[in-house]
Amino acid sequence: MDYFKNLLDLLKAEREEDRNQYRRLTETTSIAERRANGLTWYPIAIRGSEMSRGDYVTVEVERTTHQDITHQLRSGMPALFFSNHDPKKDRVEGTISYQSGNRLKITLLTDELPEWSSDGKLGVEILFDDKSYDEMQDALKTANTLSQDPKNRLVNILTGETSPTFHPETPKTNIPRLNDSQLRAVEKILVANELAIVHGPPGTGKTTTLVQAIKALIKQDHKKILVVAPSNTAVDLLSEKLHEEGLNVLRVGNPARVSERLMALTLDHKMADHSLMKEAKKLKKQANEFKNMAHKYKRSFGKAERDQRKALFDEAHRIMKDVGNTEQYIIDDLVAKAQVITATLVGSNQYMIRNLTFHTVVIDEAGQALEPACWIPILKAQKLVLAGDHCQLSPTIKSTEAARKGLSTTLLEKCVTLHPEAVTLLEEQYRMHEHIMGYSSQVFYDNRLRAHSSVAAHALFPGDSSLVFIDTAGCGFNEKLEGTSSTNPEEAALLMKHLTQMTLELGPHYTPENFPSIAIISPYKQQLNILNEQLQHTPELQPYRHKIAVNTIDSFQGQERDIVYISMTRSNDQGEIGFLSDVRRMNVAMTRARKKLVIVGDSATLAGLPFYADFITYAENLNAYQSAWEWI
Repeated sequence: MDYFKNLLDLLKAEREEDRNQYRRLTETTSIAERRANGLTWYPIAIRGSEMSRGDYVTVEVERTTHQDITHQLRSGMPALFFSNHDPKKDRVEGTISYQSGNRLKITLLTDELPEWSSDGKLGVEILFDDKSYDEMQDALKTANTLSQDPKNRLVNILTGETSPTFHPETPKTNIPRLNDSQLRAVEKILVANELAIVHGPPGTGKTTTLVQAIKALIKQDHKKILVVAPSNTAVDLLSEKLHEEGLNVLRVGNPARVSERLMALTLDHKMADHSLMKEAKKLKKQANEFKNMAHKYKRSFGKAERDQRKALFDEAHRIMKDVGNTEQYIIDDLVAKAQVITATLVGSNQYMIRNLTFHTVVIDEAGQALEPACWIPILKAQKLVLAGDHCQLSPTIKSTEAARKGLSTTLLEKCVTLHPEAVTLLEEQYRMHEHIMGYSSQVFYDNRLRAHSSVAAHALFPGDSSLVFIDTAGCGFNEKLEGTSSTNPEEAALLMKHLTQMTLELGPHYTPENFPSIAIISPYKQQLNILNEQLQHTPELQPYRHKIAVNTIDSFQGQERDIVYISMTRSNDQGEIGFLSDVRRMNVAMTRARKKLVIVGDSATLAGLPFYADFITYAENLNAYQSAWEWI
């Protein structure tokens, strides 16, 4: 089917670009640069090692310095264990099996610790993740085969060949904590035979709705449900909420947030608590003892010693086989008892659940999910629930060519267009003042969003306005180019001036502890550096420093703050706005604010795009337009 052949081509282009970028990052850089880029932990200390499944050895290591550097090492990733003594030769590949804080475990593709692990300084570095691409590719190939069978309705519905069907009788659902549109979404999920879609704009309680729907599904047909999302953080949130509702949740893979509550839901933790595990632990210890005894024969090699060494190794391996069988029995038992299994999209193919099928699969944050990755869990499903918002950020794609040819269009977006009858829009939001919400509702959600009465008119203090557009047109604040990123120091200074004035106004109404939270957002990385620098040099703002976050739009997706400032940055005579023309990204930025949104920008540059011209008109109609001259 052309549908999947096309996706396979796009995935191939993406893999190649991703690999080239990885190569550029690693091949020509020093170990210190790779560490700064988050690819390497170095130096590390070995904290322990043990035999693991399939006669491999698992090493637990800890990074001993540079612990504040953010890194990309995650559970499930292929990685390299190496020594700086002779890094070309002293290296062995493996897979990260656990990562938390400054410790990780790496399972090495060898049955004993290499001898060089006691020479020189050691490190761990992630390798290019071909495995995830292989999983996606295999899923697309399988889906392509299934699409040729007319009996496979789900695949043919998702590719637009046929339409989804629904059960004629709607079950009466009574869930007091849900509003009307949330209830409609749950009912649609219950009556859908193959596909239901929950479209959740910012602040509309999508997670709450999904959790109640999953609970209702389990009550309805007592079958296990697979719940997946593109990121570990999203999976963690759902796992916790489902657990709070009293469901038996099994979290497959490693949580990003290491909280006690989440750890208790993981396979490792549940296995450790299992009644049969004591026996397996005892056996494992015994196997390790035999292995250590065998190592004592390393230096003196007569035939008798060789035989003795082999006998000890054989015994260790035989015991580990028993351990493997016991562990597999425990895993099967835990999986059988779970009502909900949660994982990332690619993680849904881990060995313990690889061959399972589910009546229903739920994909959350589907607006940020790469379509080929979605097919991994979809192949395990008879029925699919997609939840997300295709009017917010789409997934990050490395290859501009693949993005242009359609890889950036998500399955959610395609299905919303193909099957509107499967979609329920959540219409009531619990985050923003109605004036902050209004423009977004008009442009992206057919004016169907309403603000719940608890937030519709909430303000920082009585009489304060919730929306301000400060127009720098004609002030001569011209943008500058730094590297590939635009900056606008004068606009940044104006923003700080406005923020300082606002903290003065808020002073009488709040203590420093309960002061409103503030986000300063810009689409441009270099502008953020300038904003951060100016923030440090504004003495009046220092008492509130702990309440102010400065970051990119992408990093605030899914978050909210009381006050949001957006520095638009672009200001030039040509009306060039670069990637400000990505209006979905702007939708995310504008909908983070709860009580006040302040946008600083140059109307003359922005108004070339109808989206911004209309926004300025919207602001004028609400008396929210100010000229920067009032502040200069």
